[in-house]
Formats: sequence, structure tokens, C-alpha cells
Amino acid sequence: MTLNLLKLCVGADSVEDHKRWVDERLAVQKAAGSPPEQLHTTRMVPKRAGELLDGGSLYWVIKGNIQARQRLLDIRPFVDSSGISRCHLVLEPVLHETAWAPRRPFQGWRYLDPDDAPPDLSTDHNDADLPAELRRELAGLGLL
Repeated sequence: MTLNLLKLCVGADSVEDHKRWVDERLAVQKAAGSPPEQLHTTRMVPKRAGELLDGGSLYWVIKGNIQARQRLLDIRPFVDSSGISRCHLVLEPVLHETAWAPRRPFQGWRYLDPDDAPPDLSTDHNDADLPAELRRELAGLGLL
């Protein structure tokens, strides 16, 4: 059974802002001669890794709403230079915008059941062309 993760996207003001950050990081890796891959480091290792890697995604909460997701490609536990156990979440470097779903702040990550995950936005979706601020307001009112 597929399972997803939910995480706050700290520092990003929009999906476009997060996309720019991902592209910049991949360009730096490529310029350094490293294989370009997007890694997100987290302290805790998910215990349900098999379910996450069975088609799961990391859903990003940006400015109080789930707005995008990235497919999980791998989960790599490691110990950092200070001896602290950590985990690299390897993500597909493509962000898929989703319908907005409000979420309160939380620490770390949470599991997200596929039934609770918002659907991807498609190009024929009516609210895909709305400005981000208007989408945020409508989502806050429960209209999106």
C-alpha cells in the first residue's frame, strides 16, 4: 500500500520559489561534477519506508497550504559528522502542483494517507491560473 509524507517547506513563499531553489541546487551539483539529485535531510528515518517507496510522494506545505508534491525515489539513512543519525529523502526533482489544502504548522514530517492527499492540478483545472494570493484566500475559506 502506498503512503506519503507531509512536510513544511520552510523558506519558500510559493511553489515557483521552491522550484527555483531546486533548480539552483541541481545546477550547483552538476557544476561540481556530482550526480544531480535532490536530497532533503531529516533527523528521523521513516519506519514505513517500503510503503513510501511504493509510489509515495513528499507533499509540501507552503505558507499554510499543501501546494505541491515530489515523488520519493529513495530513503537513505546515514550518520553525520557529529555522530547523529539522519536520513536523506531522495526526491524526483519535478514539483507537481496540487489543489491547495490548509494545514497547521508542525515539526518534522507526518505520514499522509493517499485518501487524504489533495489531487494534482492539471492544466485544465479552473483554479490553476488564479494568482497565488487569491488561491490562498479561497483555500482559507474552504472554497478550493
